[in-house]
Amino acid sequence: MTQEHPPLTEGVYYILLALYEVRHGYGIMQLVEELSNGRVRLGAGTIYGAIKTLLERGWIEALDEDGRKKEYIITETGKSVVDYEILRLRELFDNGIRITRGVE
Repeated sequence: MTQEHPPLTEGVYYILLALYEVRHGYGIMQLVEELSNGRVRLGAGTIYGAIKTLLERGWIEALDEDGRKKEYIITETGKSVVDYEILRLRELFDNGIRITRGVE
């Protein structure tokens, strides 16, 4: 596995997953909390700081506003980042199982 992308924080990973569908900031916060069974709770400052960074990296894009809350969606680049992270996490998991359970 090559180092194409740095490891994602759990919050960023969940934000990207949440944006496989169009959502505004509060909707992202709600889904992240739901997906993590309440373990990951993102405050407004955290979510909007992360959104700014993800927009700058081109991993998400803002949709045209129509007078309502600004909405976001993941880009193809963002999807490739998520795909890479899933592979990275699977490798971590598989190695942990192999070593702790003696499975080859």
